Amino acid sequence: MEIRIELPGVKLGWVEADGVRVGPSQARLAEMMDRECERRRKGESVESLAETEAVRAVRGMFREWGMDASKYRPSSEALLRRVVQGKGLYRVSNVVDAGNLGSIETGWPFGCYDRAKVRGPIVLRQGGAGETYEGIGKKVWHLEGRPVLADGEGPFGSPISDSTRSMVTEAAREILAVIYAPEGTADAAVEGACEGLGERLREFAAAGAARTGICR
Repeated sequence: MEIRIELPGVKLGWVEADGVRVGPSQARLAEMMDRECERRRKGESVESLAETEAVRAVRGMFREWGMDASKYRPSSEALLRRVVQGKGLYRVSNVVDAGNLGSIETGWPFGCYDRAKVRGPIVLRQGGAGETYEGIGKKVWHLEGRPVLADGEGPFGSPISDSTRSMVTEAAREILAVIYAPEGTADAAVEGACEGLGERLREFAAAGAARTGICR
């Protein structure tokens, strides 16, 4: 898997998994999510989150892209704020839940996509004038000047909010996950996050194979 990176300050971890079965999260995955949420809730507050190493690093990455992370929150920070407020994580599916768990563990944005809906070379770039997509849970997401993952058909993902075009549904059989890590992060940490997600996709979503790597 090659993802061309046109934005500064970031390295991308990726996971490709085949033969997945998307469905509700099993009890053990739900327990892992609840346990991590409780740990975070007891150890952090909304105010203290901004001082954690991961949140500061991701906000720094956004600043390099010309983004105000307090106005356009990284998806990881949005999840963490929800968790420390005692609201827990959304329950979406085994695949998306595994990605969200990894995101709050690391503090980095994770994106999970239906690989069959992504066509052609992938690039992480700045959104162009007039580019939009239908965002998950939103009507229209205006992309100009914002970080986007794009394929041959245009933008499909972002470390802020992903599109409905590539969203993971129960019809998905191949998964692509992308982890947006600050450039200064040790490769071993990114590799560990990728391998951990791959293992969870095998355990909780019956993936037959999972491949991982890093793009710089």
